Amino acid sequence: MHIKTGDTVVLLTGRYGDKKDANGEIKTHKVIAVSPKEGKVIVEKVNMIHKHVKPRKQGDVGGIVDAEGAIYASKVALYCPKCKKGVRVKNPTVDGKKVRVCAKCGQEL
Repeated sequence: MHIKTGDTVVLLTGRYGDKKDANGEIKTHKVIAVSPKEGKVIVEKVNMIHKHVKPRKQGDVGGIVDAEGAIYASKVALYCPKCKKGVRVKNPTVDGKKVRVCAKCGQEL
């Protein structure tokens, strides 16, 4: 999978896709969790869902909790700070280690 936990990504599709902030730059988001088996990622403040939670212990409060839902990894692209947009990734070997590199400018991500 081309996305890892903690990466900065840009959303390509959906309600949050390709939106710009007040400065005119593309909004970036942080990846919270990755599920390679399902091919999905959980992105911070994206695809918010309502969970109905029961109180588990005595004294706990139940209720409706907002949480991030999973989205397919193909709907996000890694953000390159040099190109300032979502890019594809190459995986060349440098000094015996695989590294992720921007396919356009060659900067290590």
